[in-house]
Amino acid sequence: MDGFVHLAYVVSKEIQLECPFSMVDIFPSAVFDRTALQNHEALIDVEDPSTNVVIAKIGNASADQIDQVVKCARASFLNGAWAKMGAEERQVTLREIAHKIDENANQLARLESRNTGIPEWQVKGRHIARAAYNFRFFADFIGQYSSRIYEQNANYLTFVRRDPIGVAALIAPWNAPIALGSMKIAAAIAFGNSCIIKPSEQAPLGVTRLVELIQEVESLPSGVVNLINGDGRVVGDALVRHDGIDLVSFTGGTTTGKAIMRSAADGLKPVTMELGGKSANIIFEDADLERALDGALLGIFTNNGQQCLAGSRILVQESIAEAFIPAFIERAKKINIGQPSEVGTQLGPLSSRLHMDRVLSYVEIARADGGEILMAGERPVGLETGNFVSPIVTRLPSNAARVCQEEIFGPFAAFLTFNTEEEAFKIANDTKFGLVSYVWSQNVSRIMRAQDALRSGVVWVNTPMMRELRAPFGGYKDSGIGAEGGEACLQFYTHPKTVTIPRQDIALNKLGA
Repeated sequence: MDGFVHLAYVVSKEIQLECPFSMVDIFPSAVFDRTALQNHEALIDVEDPSTNVVIAKIGNASADQIDQVVKCARASFLNGAWAKMGAEERQVTLREIAHKIDENANQLARLESRNTGIPEWQVKGRHIARAAYNFRFFADFIGQYSSRIYEQNANYLTFVRRDPIGVAALIAPWNAPIALGSMKIAAAIAFGNSCIIKPSEQAPLGVTRLVELIQEVESLPSGVVNLINGDGRVVGDALVRHDGIDLVSFTGGTTTGKAIMRSAADGLKPVTMELGGKSANIIFEDADLERALDGALLGIFTNNGQQCLAGSRILVQESIAEAFIPAFIERAKKINIGQPSEVGTQLGPLSSRLHMDRVLSYVEIARADGGEILMAGERPVGLETGNFVSPIVTRLPSNAARVCQEEIFGPFAAFLTFNTEEEAFKIANDTKFGLVSYVWSQNVSRIMRAQDALRSGVVWVNTPMMRELRAPFGGYKDSGIGAEGGEACLQFYTHPKTVTIPRQDIALNKLGA
């Protein structure tokens, strides 16, 4: 049974030349007739955010197609070709996938950048490199963990093995589809599961191509990695609810995550949720201010500001605020806004016109809450087409302001000031989110107090974003449930099985004798 790649039709000739999708469906794989696909009743437009021009169309999967893709994945799991394969053999395949990603890095970066608006150099250097690393990391990891053995009872040998759970539904976000989607795929299959990934309908092209490349790796059995496209509210929900799905991993917004959890709960399916954030970036007066300035700018404007771990609330100690905030604004004004394909671009377009309008609406919301608008998010000259906006910077009188409490998910920095470290920690924790925190200080004692006080799943000290895949990455409160990372993924994607064997025949009570 062939693996499933749900149909995607590339409209743009430029994109088609760069990335010739095979437009395959299932049972058996076959090239679709373009006329038939264009007449498909349920196509979804995919836009280039730098122009708002439709560059591709994807199929909106039907109930029958969802059922077929789940059956495809389940058949591959039950036949055991992958699930029962030894770790050393799976390591080879995972490394072959990583090599395939490296070989096609330019193509994947162009496609991902064109579909998301993220500068291409950022995509290639961070997202695609990360995707290849994800597979190499889990190849290494599965060769290192071992089972536990218990021998305290002299008459028995007990050991714990870990079995793959089955078929994983993986739902990737639109802000970093390949980087975050590949993490889920690599983790799920490393431990012997089969999987179905559903990319966001807004940015499906990079992940669709990634899955095609994965399926080209000959050592990967058919049906282990599958893809379905479609509207998240309908297709995603139906996929999660399907009886053939055993576990669900989702990265995206908190509201959607809660809905997915409700759907998964009916089948008692375990879930991991990496959700929203409103992270505090705390800058103390004893920080290396030049590095803190670099880190603050990276923390809010990288990835066009569209990342759940953005340091969107910048807390600056009162004694340095009048120097730090103007320096931040001066640098923000010099950020190079431009086409994602241009090498010097530092800030590309937002993901959609609708999202751009939402981000811009928070300027007036901040003003209504008494905020000072330091940069208002102007339309850059020469970039009137597409979803381009310049950085937005505000200073708020209180953390109660909506722009300090609600995830905006764009290049929108909100400054707050504090006097004491206790006040800083209180402000930082005064949020329904708890994904990451940033701390900038040269005082070791203060750093230790900060990491103890902050209620977030990750605390980064004197550094911007850094993912250590051996450590868990997950949030407190509305930022999610569960975590990703080596040991965390082992716990999620496998089930412990305790096996007890007597060392010799044990005397048994003879009931009824």
